[in-house]
Amino acid sequence: MSSEQMLPLAAQNNNIIRLAVAQALAGANSVVFYATGAIVGNTIAPSPSLATLPITLFVLGMAASILPFGALARKRGRKAAFMAGTGAGVVTGLAAALAVVLGSFLLFCFAAMLGGAYAAVALSFRFAATDGVAPDRRARALSLVMGGGVAAGIIGPMLVTGTMHLWPTHTFAFTFLAQALVAALAAILLAGVTPAEPAAASVRGGRPLREIVRQPGFATTVFSGAVAYMVMNFLMTAAPLSMHMHSLSQQAANLGIQWHVMAMYGPGFVTGRLIQRFGAARMAAAGLLITGASVAVGLSGVGLYHYWLSLILLGIGWNFGFTGASAKIIDFHRPEEKTQVQALNDFLVFGVMIVGSFSSGVLLNAFGWNAVLWGSLAPVGLALFTLLLRPLSPPRA
Repeated sequence: MSSEQMLPLAAQNNNIIRLAVAQALAGANSVVFYATGAIVGNTIAPSPSLATLPITLFVLGMAASILPFGALARKRGRKAAFMAGTGAGVVTGLAAALAVVLGSFLLFCFAAMLGGAYAAVALSFRFAATDGVAPDRRARALSLVMGGGVAAGIIGPMLVTGTMHLWPTHTFAFTFLAQALVAALAAILLAGVTPAEPAAASVRGGRPLREIVRQPGFATTVFSGAVAYMVMNFLMTAAPLSMHMHSLSQQAANLGIQWHVMAMYGPGFVTGRLIQRFGAARMAAAGLLITGASVAVGLSGVGLYHYWLSLILLGIGWNFGFTGASAKIIDFHRPEEKTQVQALNDFLVFGVMIVGSFSSGVLLNAFGWNAVLWGSLAPVGLALFTLLLRPLSPPRA
């Protein structure tokens, strides 16, 4: 069995800081595209019915890129994947800006796919923070990098608001140029990350993936993380439209989502310590329980504060549940197996999340907000049951 090189404490802290800032910058990329994609699409698409296609392609680009970038990281190291991902982010901004100027919907859709690829690489930042870190510090390192997502909720809207009208005849052109610049800055930061890769011989070794996924508790870990992510996206996607349907203002909906994003990433600065104290399984279970409480608040009424409190609890529940599951995944693989196992985990989690994203709007329009809420309780209850039935306690890899 190979062992991963332990980095000096200064190098560990340097990596965590760089990855946390890169997480914020990459998260801003997603915020920019979610905020502008449908608006630009509606302006330059050949038909209004295609307005949201760029957002769909962004999500699909993200899902389709997770495994290839994982394979690249396994073969060439994480830094190669980081550079490829941030390179895609730079091209995203440049291509989207050119698409706005030319009025090319096809080019804009291409940019959306590349933007999703950049977001896929950003998923691995949390795991990269645990490379070369002592086992008792890994959960905290992971959660601190996720905490960097708080800044994404600030940087993204600032980019849009501050640049959207700099070229009056081509709204958002400068926004996408700024997005490219931010991606380039992320690349510079990531170039300074100190790798802790196992030896080349070790990279070629490792157990078959089939053997790894059959470990007791692996499926439970992945499932609990997938449910935490799916239900969060399921409700977050439907909430703004539901608020509009119940005659609440767009400003109120925007503020609710802003508080939700802060609640998603804000606890990251303490979640690692809580995992160290209470364990990953308890934190994952606590996240699912808080998510259930979010659903209960939503079912209690359709007033403004019902939505806001529900979204805040939903964000906290996602943080505890997803961070707990992510921290536990590390126990199922050896250093030479990390990139393929982590990529598989993210692919499965994100695949399930896409189902939730696409189905929430259909369910909301067909049956209403309460149907969306009741529909989310089933996976939350099932995930809690599996945690109680089979705790997340594998033999350490």
